[in-house]
Amino acid sequence: MDSLESLVITRRLRVPLEPVEAPAGASPEWGGVAARQLDAALLSVGFTCSPALLERLTRLPGQAVMDLGVRVLATVRGLVGDHVRHNAYFVDFPRNVPDTLEFWAGLLREALLDPVAAERLRPGTLDLLTLPRYGRYQHAYADLLAAHAELIPLAGDRVTVLEAGGSLAAEARDLYFSLAGSEAPPAAEDLAALRLLAAFCAEEPDRIPVRENRAVVNEARLAAGRPLLVDTVTDVLRLACACSGGDVTLAVPTRFRSFRRAERRALLRALDTVASPAKLGDVPRHREPWKRLGERLHPHEHPRFPRAAQVFEVARGVRAAAGLDSRVEAALAAGRTADAVTLLASTPGALLRRLDHLLRTAASEADVLGAAERALPGASGRVLLSLREHLQNRLAPAAGRLFTNRYGRAWTATDSRPPLAEKILTRALAMLDEEITGRLPELGELVVDPDLLDVALPLSGKSVVPGLGMLPRGSVTAVDGELLRFFVHWRQAARRTDYDLSALMLDASYGDAEHISWTNHANGFAEYSGDLTDATDGASEFVNIRLAEATRPIIIPQVHVYAGERFDEAAEAFFGYMTRDAAQEGRPFEPRTVRMKSDLRGSGQVALPLVFLRGDDGAWRVKWLHLYLKGYPGFNQVEGNQAVASRLVRTIVERDHLRVRHLAELMRAKSSPGGPVTFIGLQAPADLPPGSRVYTPATLHELIPA
Repeated sequence: MDSLESLVITRRLRVPLEPVEAPAGASPEWGGVAARQLDAALLSVGFTCSPALLERLTRLPGQAVMDLGVRVLATVRGLVGDHVRHNAYFVDFPRNVPDTLEFWAGLLREALLDPVAAERLRPGTLDLLTLPRYGRYQHAYADLLAAHAELIPLAGDRVTVLEAGGSLAAEARDLYFSLAGSEAPPAAEDLAALRLLAAFCAEEPDRIPVRENRAVVNEARLAAGRPLLVDTVTDVLRLACACSGGDVTLAVPTRFRSFRRAERRALLRALDTVASPAKLGDVPRHREPWKRLGERLHPHEHPRFPRAAQVFEVARGVRAAAGLDSRVEAALAAGRTADAVTLLASTPGALLRRLDHLLRTAASEADVLGAAERALPGASGRVLLSLREHLQNRLAPAAGRLFTNRYGRAWTATDSRPPLAEKILTRALAMLDEEITGRLPELGELVVDPDLLDVALPLSGKSVVPGLGMLPRGSVTAVDGELLRFFVHWRQAARRTDYDLSALMLDASYGDAEHISWTNHANGFAEYSGDLTDATDGASEFVNIRLAEATRPIIIPQVHVYAGERFDEAAEAFFGYMTRDAAQEGRPFEPRTVRMKSDLRGSGQVALPLVFLRGDDGAWRVKWLHLYLKGYPGFNQVEGNQAVASRLVRTIVERDHLRVRHLAELMRAKSSPGGPVTFIGLQAPADLPPGSRVYTPATLHELIPA
């Protein structure tokens, strides 16, 4: 139950409360005292109870409030990154950071004067790890606290409001329905949350559009002996992967477990119901997983399911089955675009995903647009919005094309596509907007927080790790504060692990590079907290930037795996940033000034979470990247990936992402004053009337029409 409660709090910022009243004879003030104590403790890490939550807490028994408070405080401290001690290599950071050459010369001098250390220095080589004071904390955390004054609280500090929730069962159900019914492909963390919720909740949403989500829900259905939700053969393959603890996206091979006879029968029955000749063409795309699954399901033992046996015959090459994709590719390769359009007419989503290619190769663009218009009603809302974003970026030549995989690994390529006619693009965009508007529900009064207008629509959540203040890739928000400080914390699992926090700083043309890292501790406006090379008990690094003095308008934080475990191998690894005013002192890490924090993951060796940009008006903004570079197996440095990182960042910064602003404009056509309020914002106000519908970053995916 505690894990469910924590999940609801971190995902929805709501505290589940059971309808429990104080027992007879209990002090009426005891619950109120405990509630105020909890609120004061929450404020120390940048959270507070809403008036409704405080009022509900005061009606509970005091001991129940205390027990709940311990769990809530532990959850939000983990959400903001305050569950660990953030020490710094330089105890006075950001003050008294030594010059880089002076620092290295001092360490080397100490090593030469130390007979034991001097013996470890080999002639002609310099191993940094052999220097006595390098890469390890030289003071205790208590010494760091003593060296820094208390943080001066200011009105600009982050205060995140925790709302009063319903019962744990009701809150878990709402979260389950939201995640399972999402139109956007989920992150790995979302799938893990969905698995936990599916095992707890008895009800299910009527519609589960994303195949990965459906596989997780089917896993719970199979365990309960309920009918499975499948309409393609690949749905059954994903379910088998889910039951084996494998990858339901089918990107990584799964080692299938041995299935019980009842499970084999259920999987083969489901397969038999969907294995029509038209759908057998999907089997060759995953030929090897099907072969391995057949060895576990023993289809020859179940002659009642002959069509299921045909699936494995196709996988083994005994039976031929040409898939739609192969036939479409053959038609396009032969220059028969009209035939490809005819083939794709039965799969509206596939046709729209290929629309750019079809328009470029067709003899008649009007015929292709006509086919696309007929396909619009049969495609999902996410496909329509994704195509809208793609086509609006074809109105002007692009500096390059950005490609990312499900892990956030990114690469660029030169855009060699011929341009599309503006008349064609304008018509296609109008068609899309008309279809999207028609799918939006009738609204009452629409209220949109201006701070959310430039947030990108969550068309895919695969590379976005849930956390505090997280927004979809391409989102732009203001940076408030005079000091910017980003941080990384990691703890190794089994071997020495060295991560390096760095900052690449570029001019407006993405050149004239400058950096802050372990090879350059400071410049005129930034300081580095010092390099740590061992994280047995955890390690933290910081970069502090005085924004008003910055001589570069583009600042790209980076986290490099220099040695040891990857981000997804470490026991813990997370990144975030803080902002504060110049007058504020405080420790290197102050939870109430944290604006964003999330885990690092993925197989890439270099993380590019976001980029800070100074506009022509002098104001700083942050744009979310969620990117990872492949990097090298070890010894990654900011100097080594400057060209790749700058090219990637430029491509995503210059891309015109589809934002809340555009969808809000379409929604206004369906709104009318006087009805229930629909609010879209970073955080819901307290004075909304009953019956209002609220969309925050945590539920922004619910805006995407079906």
